[in-house]
Amino acid sequence: MKLTVAETLSAEPKRWRVTLITTLICVFLLGWSMSGIQSSQSGEGGLSVAASIIGGILHPDTSLLFNFTSSGVAYLLFETMCIAFLGTLIGAVLAVPISFLSATNIVPSFIAWIGRFFIMAIRTIPAFVYGLMLIMVTGPGAFAGVLTMAFCSIGMLSKMFIETIEDLDKGIIESLDAQGCTLFQKIRYGIIPQLMPSFCSTLIYRFDMNLRDATVLGLVGAGGIGAPLIFAMSSYRWTQVGAILVGLIILVLIVEWISSRIRTKLMRG
Repeated sequence: MKLTVAETLSAEPKRWRVTLITTLICVFLLGWSMSGIQSSQSGEGGLSVAASIIGGILHPDTSLLFNFTSSGVAYLLFETMCIAFLGTLIGAVLAVPISFLSATNIVPSFIAWIGRFFIMAIRTIPAFVYGLMLIMVTGPGAFAGVLTMAFCSIGMLSKMFIETIEDLDKGIIESLDAQGCTLFQKIRYGIIPQLMPSFCSTLIYRFDMNLRDATVLGLVGAGGIGAPLIFAMSSYRWTQVGAILVGLIILVLIVEWISSRIRTKLMRG
């Protein structure tokens, strides 16, 4: 005897109690977490600072914004972009062999687990901590920022590359093997064409992330535009803060537009 849709739905177990209890627990945890938030600044002071930042963005310091010397916004933004680009490139070069050594369909399981543990250890440390450690080694400057971006990129890129490698279509490799292709030919015509679109898309996404992280790393002296930004905010030079933020917004929009076009081309082949 077949049941109707209404009878089938009515025969399902009632889970409203579980849903209600789960909702109450989430509300309790949210309220308990918010009780630990404290603000030492009055509301009027915070609003005045926000108004000053918005006013600085609307009336930026044009002498700083259009200054093309080493202390201008354009040069600092270019340095920040170079830090993000080189860090992403170095991280990708190091992530590729680590990914192949961590893929279970390429190497034995115990070797893959060693590689995955190494990746997990790299991803555990935040970018800010990497920056502080590497500045102690190399000194303040753009080189510390590049190394920091490289270490941070290895963890994410390796994880994404592993997933792509493990999803390889083995039928293509087997067909090339049946035709008598060499190992180099199988890599060139069977593996690289499958991996390249996904790898490039992941690299572009990581570059977008590194571009934002490189701005923050400037706060600890790792080069880029972060240090001038925090110095301008500390001295309440809001027009300079506005000029730097306007430059950052324009740079991020341009990079986002270019990366979106590239990702679209990769998806469409």
